[in-house]
Amino acid sequence: MSAPPLGRIMMISTHGYVSAEPEFGKPDTGGQVVYVLELSKCLGRMGYEVDVLTRQFEDQVAVEKINDRVTVRRFPCGGDDFIPKETLCDSIPEWVENVSRWIRGEGRFFTLINSHYWDAGLAGQALASRFAVPHFHTPHSIGAWKRDNMDGTSADLEEKYNFKQRIREEKVIYDECDVLIATTPAQKLLLLESDYDASPEKICVIPPGYDDRRFFPVSRATRMSLKQEFDLHGKIVLALGRMAKNKGYDLLLRAMPPVFERIEDARLLLAVGSSDPNPDEIKQVNALKDLAAELGIADRVIFRDYISDEQLPDFYRAADLFALCSRYEPFGMTAVEAMACGTPTVVTTEGGLWEQTVWGLDAVFANPFDPPAFGHAIAAVLQHESVAAQLAKHGSQKARAKFTWTGIAHQLLCQLQARQSMHDDSAEDLIDEPPTPEVETWSAHSFS
Repeated sequence: MSAPPLGRIMMISTHGYVSAEPEFGKPDTGGQVVYVLELSKCLGRMGYEVDVLTRQFEDQVAVEKINDRVTVRRFPCGGDDFIPKETLCDSIPEWVENVSRWIRGEGRFFTLINSHYWDAGLAGQALASRFAVPHFHTPHSIGAWKRDNMDGTSADLEEKYNFKQRIREEKVIYDECDVLIATTPAQKLLLLESDYDASPEKICVIPPGYDDRRFFPVSRATRMSLKQEFDLHGKIVLALGRMAKNKGYDLLLRAMPPVFERIEDARLLLAVGSSDPNPDEIKQVNALKDLAAELGIADRVIFRDYISDEQLPDFYRAADLFALCSRYEPFGMTAVEAMACGTPTVVTTEGGLWEQTVWGLDAVFANPFDPPAFGHAIAAVLQHESVAAQLAKHGSQKARAKFTWTGIAHQLLCQLQARQSMHDDSAEDLIDEPPTPEVETWSAHSFS
């Protein structure tokens, strides 16, 4: 029989397809889902019960067990259809009511609520207020930064991304939560200095993590065997992820001609999209194929849609270089996974990860908005085996030293212990006392 749990943690990630085995590449389903699930499983291994709360839609089941201590629980709101994360906020009050009824009915008490992204932040703060539970919020990305780094007219961006409401609601969440978790030092500065003016006392920097039981280096012979298994020939530059403009795959295509000129057998593998792409994804992929033809490099670009989570580590290992080419990237989980697998990595400077690496030792970073410079960075690594070997060695060491899930979970729990000690109640009181009567009203600033 397992030991009794140390406490119960509520993880909230309301948008996208959250499941025990998520199909990455589906709409709004990517790195954040990895973050939530892996952190939850690690907290479970450390002795906590974890409920991952998300939205129920389509034909999803209400309850899905991940293991003995971690459970995905789905609550409906806004009907049965998928709702994009930009507008899900309108249905969050209904979701909170459904979760509240479940909490009351089960008599559950939570040690901590950790919400992810602003839609879940709205829900997390409402539930924290109702049931007197500490609320830690992890933004993952920040509306003001995304707004300022996207191409397009203000009117078009507002119509698609709902920035005005998002930034207004983010400000309220950041003001009201107990701890605000930035994933990089650069993100912390944005929270302090941009539209938000967040309190520095409540901000801590905890990077995302990766599963070091799955992502690790292998021998050169194994890498060559994997390359043959996947029918990959020559020096392979890999980029992968969901199909979205901010991922910068078009910028990477524009960066590749200098690479192909200097590296005769180089190939680009773009594993983008999903196994069941929607019309917009198909349109974007076709636009990339048209761009490759326009650039005269179509015969050296391999398009692949979806790489299963099971095969993902081996695709990193089969590649000679991984490119993170995003227009903006709050962190860059895929790059960390590639580094952990011993694959030399070129990282965008339009994000947070590059500031946590040593150029030329852990990784190389370059600006994707300067495609020739980005391409020359890729070519330099592919041309010089000693450089590639150094990046492979030190990149995997940096990943293991700084970005494992166990370390991230410990940092989160340390923040919880620190916040508990700031209150008159002891940590034992916070775990054992029943919840105080809930507050039934929403913030005056929310859902206006």
